Amino acid sequence: MSSVRIGLIGTGRIGQVHAESIAGLPGVSLARVADIDQASAKATAERYGAGVSLPEEVFTAGDVDAVLIASPTVTHLDLMVASVEAGLPVLCEKPIDLDIQRVDQVRDVINGSEVPVAIGFNRRFDPHFQEFRRRVFSGEIGSLEQLLITSRDPAPASTDYLAVSGGIFRDMTIHDFDLARFFVGDIVEVSAQGYNQFSPEIKELGDFDSTSIALRSASDQLVLITNSRHAAYGFDQRMEALGSEGMVRVDNVTDTEVRVYTSSAVEAKERYQNFFLERHMDSYRRELAEFVKLVRGEPAETPSFDDGRMALVIADAATESARTGRVVRVEA
Repeated sequence: MSSVRIGLIGTGRIGQVHAESIAGLPGVSLARVADIDQASAKATAERYGAGVSLPEEVFTAGDVDAVLIASPTVTHLDLMVASVEAGLPVLCEKPIDLDIQRVDQVRDVINGSEVPVAIGFNRRFDPHFQEFRRRVFSGEIGSLEQLLITSRDPAPASTDYLAVSGGIFRDMTIHDFDLARFFVGDIVEVSAQGYNQFSPEIKELGDFDSTSIALRSASDQLVLITNSRHAAYGFDQRMEALGSEGMVRVDNVTDTEVRVYTSSAVEAKERYQNFFLERHMDSYRRELAEFVKLVRGEPAETPSFDDGRMALVIADAATESARTGRVVRVEA
């Protein structure tokens, strides 16, 4: 396979991110672009020299080698199944769906197929987080005992988006649930609290604007996650790992490593990057490159369908815990 031809379904904000990644990766081309918003699809196709399709045509046109799903969450599952049935490897944005019962209904179809399926948990591919994980797994700090994950957005998404997002645990924290499993493996217990600290609009939707979650792994490791839908100082993405022999930490990112020392401030930095694309664009490129390995039949470390399913299972458990005040056991 000389060049991997990708069909992109969905040309919203995240679709534009993937279109740019496809265009910038050697040996990959954007063959088709599909969206129910034909004007958006046409504009994206013209920008990258691709053909325009309806979503269902991507699977039958015969001129794509793989599919990337970046459409709204409610469409993910059906499009993923359609791709598998068409024999086309697929990379699907998270979450797989908002309803675990629907996910389980197609689980055997997905897992019983030889068609490669990957889920878009891009933070696994962030170079800072990858180096952090390498240091943890190298044994440098001994055996891992505690993992602390901080994830705060600069500001909430639009109310229209939040109304259909599935709630903060399924929409935002699901990235952190996947990272937790990436470090400690199976999660067996969830204790979560939800707060309404600053957004009456989010409260009106019946959701939380801030959360704190404690996870217990099967090996009795502790993961603590803190989320907020706002942070006045920028995109806040940090992790800290405590081991039996020490600690390792990954901090936020600025555009440069310049520090200023004056009579009024010491080690003054530029502000943190203020948008998830500034912070994580590299991770989307690396995610795509790893998926292309999968398409080519090469060894690849991509999150699987079951990784996506388990992140949703934990999100559901966190939602239940926050609503009831109970610790919730997690069953695979």
